[in-house]
Amino acid sequence: MADEVVLLSFWLSPFGMRVKIALAEKGISYEYKEENLQDKSPLLLKMNPVHKKIPVLIHNSKPICESLVIVQYIDEVWRDTCPLLPSDPYLRAQARFWADFIDKKIFDCGRKTCMSKGEETEAAKKELIQSLKVLEAELGKKLFFGGEKFGYVDLCLIPFYTWFYSYETFGSFSMEAECPKLTAWAERCLEKESVSNSLADQQKVYQFFGQMRKMYGIE
Repeated sequence: MADEVVLLSFWLSPFGMRVKIALAEKGISYEYKEENLQDKSPLLLKMNPVHKKIPVLIHNSKPICESLVIVQYIDEVWRDTCPLLPSDPYLRAQARFWADFIDKKIFDCGRKTCMSKGEETEAAKKELIQSLKVLEAELGKKLFFGGEKFGYVDLCLIPFYTWFYSYETFGSFSMEAECPKLTAWAERCLEKESVSNSLADQQKVYQFFGQMRKMYGIE
């Protein structure tokens, strides 16, 4: 009997994009269901009754929530195809550390950069750039965070590429000037179809944030 895989997500979510990339890397067929976060579906509320958030992966009617948990689940269940996490326990722990760093630093600082103004934007931008530089230092001269091969940390960070243009525009800075190695890394990731086919368009993301800024009276 074939696996039944369903993904509940929202097009803008970098966390949902992570799951899309992981599924694509593994070659897993799935049904995608777009959620309206202002009017969440009964299925989402049933499958994630605790947080009521996307993404949710439903595997043979069983829900898995939180993107990092989902990606690790995918890697464990379909472990014979394209491993994402390192096999070495120490390297695996390091990869999880950096994924946690990305969630705690890049997402929050990036969102504040896009959804604030004045001194708040400047403070968020400063912290965002500092965090990106920390990641750039960790990348070093490697092609990918794990070395020669695209892996877990790359998968966790690359969805935020779709927000880069919004960071630059609302934060008034240049990603390429501030983090040239990270920009080059992003271009390498985009050469993979599993990545390029899973990411939202930067201009569409920028337009979304522009609409949200008007809605909340930021502009």
